[in-house]
Amino acid sequence: MSLRESLPAIVTELPGPKAANVLARRAEVMPAAIRSIYPIVMDRAEGAMIEDPDGNIFLDWVGGVGVMNVGYTQPELVEAVRGQAGKFFHSMMNITTNPLYIEYAEAIAKIAPVCGGHKQVMFANSGAEANENAVKIAKSATGRPNIIVFSGAFHGRTALTMAMTAKKAYAHGMGPFPDGIYRAEFPYLYRRPAGMSEADAIAYYIGKLEEVFENASPAQYVAAIVFEPIQGEGGFVPAPYEWVEAVRAITGRHGILMVTDEVQTGFARSGRMFASEYYKEKGFAPDIMAFAKSVAGGLPLSGVVCSKEIMDKVTPGTIGGTYNGNALACASALAVLKKMQDEDYPAKALKIAGECNRRFLAWQGKYKEIGDVRGIGAMMGIEFVKDAAKTPYPELVSGIVASAWKKGLIIESAGTYGSVIRFLCPLCVTDAQLEAGLDIFEAAIEENL
Repeated sequence: MSLRESLPAIVTELPGPKAANVLARRAEVMPAAIRSIYPIVMDRAEGAMIEDPDGNIFLDWVGGVGVMNVGYTQPELVEAVRGQAGKFFHSMMNITTNPLYIEYAEAIAKIAPVCGGHKQVMFANSGAEANENAVKIAKSATGRPNIIVFSGAFHGRTALTMAMTAKKAYAHGMGPFPDGIYRAEFPYLYRRPAGMSEADAIAYYIGKLEEVFENASPAQYVAAIVFEPIQGEGGFVPAPYEWVEAVRAITGRHGILMVTDEVQTGFARSGRMFASEYYKEKGFAPDIMAFAKSVAGGLPLSGVVCSKEIMDKVTPGTIGGTYNGNALACASALAVLKKMQDEDYPAKALKIAGECNRRFLAWQGKYKEIGDVRGIGAMMGIEFVKDAAKTPYPELVSGIVASAWKKGLIIESAGTYGSVIRFLCPLCVTDAQLEAGLDIFEAAIEENL
């Protein structure tokens, strides 16, 4: 059986001797500040499966934190990169033109769910760069200095995006940060004020946003409101559609641009190619969208897309970069997009979500420690709590994560308090692999209760 079709199988103590040797070398040469959650060394990977140098096989439900939606080592991507590598690796777009950049930009412009008819695209290398450039575009286009972000947000680790990110464990000791970034409360419905209905909670959170105009920055100085359609590090918390619709009305009323950070939600994860498609279908598409992670199957690529009307207002020289739209990454990205469209990866996400929701909701009825099951498509989170007061239970989550990887399933925590387990399995996972992972997950829960 090929690795692509394999099931989890642990054949040595973990880590095995060969992996332990690599991990010891890692400890000598890599900064401890770049932490590793699992003592797992990758030797090869296919589909949703990873094999270490000792022959242990793991099912990956993290996918490089949302990078591997299309799966590892897909033959179409390998061939696309190999073909381009024989022509040239790199073209800086300020100097010469890489045709694959143009081809992929055309493809993204055609499907991007943002406002405007004529769309334009710029590429960068990471999610943080995409978000930073989205903010620069919004500021340049509006001539305004400020932005609004939210509690629970994660937008990156550059100086600007660390300031935008809510959890300051990601920015400890890194200040001072750029000015002009103001924060409102995100609509975390599971943790809404006690006794408040969901409808009243939407109004409450919109009120919290509008308070920023009174207490921090008048609306006429706000260039953009930036949010994730489903918060990632914040705990896989979806933005309610009613709230997004209200935000869209606020931005339209005040000439503010609405920016969606689709770094983690993009490329079929949500059951649409982009989660913002749900907004466009309902009549409140964003102005600007940033994307990254699963765009190129593991090669560094990210981007920003918006209308030509917005892009035309950007000051020349303020956006761009040496490696932006690298030729190998664009070749892989074109292959990813074709595969996702040909094989209907959004439908795969919805099928996976259906099976996971069936099991997760059954567990919620069985284990009182599961407080909430949520998400959109195959971007789902399970929040664990200690009691009816919804006290976070990070100790349980840490134990479940540790038990799971020892059984061959890689899962990861999320959330402000580390009390959420996230689901980001590659969307090419087989039915048998998914069931095996769910069985391991439940066994890990029971082992730690």
